[in-house]
Amino acid sequence: MRSTIMIKGNKSGMTIYLDPNAPFAQILADLEKKFRESAKFWGAVQMALALEGRSLTPEEEFQVANAIMDSSQVEILCLIDQNGEQIRRCEHALNEKLMELSAQTGKFYKGDLHRGDNLDSEASIVVIGDVNHGARITAKGNIIVLGELKGSVYAGCNGNADAVVVALDMAPIQIRIGNFSSRIGEKNKRLGKGPLLAVVEDGAICTRSLKKSFLHLLNFH
Repeated sequence: MRSTIMIKGNKSGMTIYLDPNAPFAQILADLEKKFRESAKFWGAVQMALALEGRSLTPEEEFQVANAIMDSSQVEILCLIDQNGEQIRRCEHALNEKLMELSAQTGKFYKGDLHRGDNLDSEASIVVIGDVNHGARITAKGNIIVLGELKGSVYAGCNGNADAVVVALDMAPIQIRIGNFSSRIGEKNKRLGKGPLLAVVEDGAICTRSLKKSFLHLLNFH
């Protein structure tokens, strides 16, 4: 059966397209199922939510947000629409919250990283932005890049080979996970189409499409 929702990443969080013809109860059920199955990917992240495809009452918007939060550790900070003023207000609030979280835990970073930038985390880290060539991220846990990954990343830097690296567009110079390393010979060579997951398997780092792993029901464009 065709899914009633489609999830896309955006610079402030996520956009969810809702089938205008599907029963609202089915949309809520599909949301709960998708976010329950992809909970490991999102982790304890906080973001803004945009809804497209159909008109919703405030009560229905509240139900959509609750369906996501009840089925995962995602916290919806605010809802945004196509009105520019509302988007600006929401992104300002999101920036402040992410900066607060970054200062407290080091788990979240919003913005692009450029040549010479180094980002370190004592836990897992979610970067909402691009990691450009010459930038580097090091974390004891997982590294998730909601954007382009063109720099170098070192996940599980304390020897944790179970850590993973996720990027919506993966073209890194080097990936290290635990004690394993994979250097990409060609600058900015993409390792595949769409969002990818890098893991250690059989003593080597390999990548695979998220659509074939625990994110197989999520569609990013």
